[in-house]
Amino acid sequence: MNRTRTGGVGRSIDRMDRRVVLAMLGAGAACALTSAATAQALPVIGYLSPESPGPFASRVRAFHEGLAETGYVEGRNVAIDYRWADGRYDRLPALAAELAHRNVDVLVAPGGAPAALAAKAATSTITVVFEMGGDPVTLGVVDSMSRPGGNLTGVSSLSVEVSGKRLEFMRELLPGAGLFATVLNPTSPTAPSQLRSLQSAAEALGVRLHVLNASTEKEFEPIFSSLSTLGAAGLVFSSDPYFAFRSEMLAALAVRYAVPAITQTRDFALAGGVMSYGGDFSQSHRRAGIYAGRILRGEKPADLPVQQVTKVEMFVNLKAAAGLGLTVPQSLITGADVVIE
Repeated sequence: MNRTRTGGVGRSIDRMDRRVVLAMLGAGAACALTSAATAQALPVIGYLSPESPGPFASRVRAFHEGLAETGYVEGRNVAIDYRWADGRYDRLPALAAELAHRNVDVLVAPGGAPAALAAKAATSTITVVFEMGGDPVTLGVVDSMSRPGGNLTGVSSLSVEVSGKRLEFMRELLPGAGLFATVLNPTSPTAPSQLRSLQSAAEALGVRLHVLNASTEKEFEPIFSSLSTLGAAGLVFSSDPYFAFRSEMLAALAVRYAVPAITQTRDFALAGGVMSYGGDFSQSHRRAGIYAGRILRGEKPADLPVQQVTKVEMFVNLKAAAGLGLTVPQSLITGADVVIE
C-alpha cells in the first residue's frame, strides 16, 4: 500500500514536474520571442565604407562617438550593418544596393565622393548621410550646401580643395627644385578638379609637374622608384581615401627610396613621411555620426544643411626630413599643427 501511495504521489509529482517544465519552456520561448522582437525593433544604420575594417577603424570610432552624442550606441539601441569595399571603388554600387534593398533606416556613406555617389544612385527614399573631402555641390551629390534637397545631407571637409597647397609646401621645403611629381587616383571622381588645382599651383610657383596615376597597391613602388629617373625632387599625393588608408605603406616606400613626399593625412607623417596637410578626419566622421543620430530621431535631411569642417591640419616630421638630409624651413615649422622631432 505504501508503495502504491508512493507511486501515486510520484505520478502526481511527475505530472507537476511536466507542468513546471512546460511552463518554464513556455516562459523561455516567450522571452526568446520578446528578445527577438526587441532586436528586430532596433533601428538599423547601413554603413558603406570604401575600405576594410582595419584601416577604417579610427574613422568608425569617431563615427560611434558622434552617434553616442545623440544617445545611440551600437548593440544597445541601434544596429549597424557594415559593407566594406576593401579599396575597390567599383564594388561600392553593388554594396550600396544591398543596403538599400535591406531598407535600412539611414544609409551612411563615409570616406569620400565614390561612396557618396554610390549611395545616391542606390536609393531616392532612404536618407543618406555622407562624409567627403570634396565639394558635394560640384560633384552633383546635393543641390546646395544650405538646402541639400532630396534624401541626402552630410559633412564635407577641405581635403580635396587643398591639393595645390601641398605642392606649395613641398616647394617651400625644396626651394631650388624645378620639377615635382604628383599622384592621382584615376578612378576617383575628384581627380580632374584636383589636377587643375595642382597645375594652377605649379604655374604660379614656376615649376613643372609630372603626373602619375595609381589606383592599386602594386603601382606604388614603381612610382617611388621612378622619381630619380624622372628627375623629380619631391612627390605630392592628391587627396584620395585609397592613398590615405595606405599611409604606412607609402611612408615606408618614401623612406626606402629617400623621397620627400606629402599626403593628405596625419597618418603618413606619423608613420615616417616628411609632411601631411589635409582635413581633420576625426571631426568630419564624428559629425557624420551626429547627423545619423539626428536622422534616427526623426529629423529630415532637407532640414539639415551640409556641414563643412574647415579645420585643416599640418604635420611635419623633422626626423624624417633629417634622414633625407633636409632642413625644414622655420616657416613650415611655425605653421605646423604638430611637429614630430
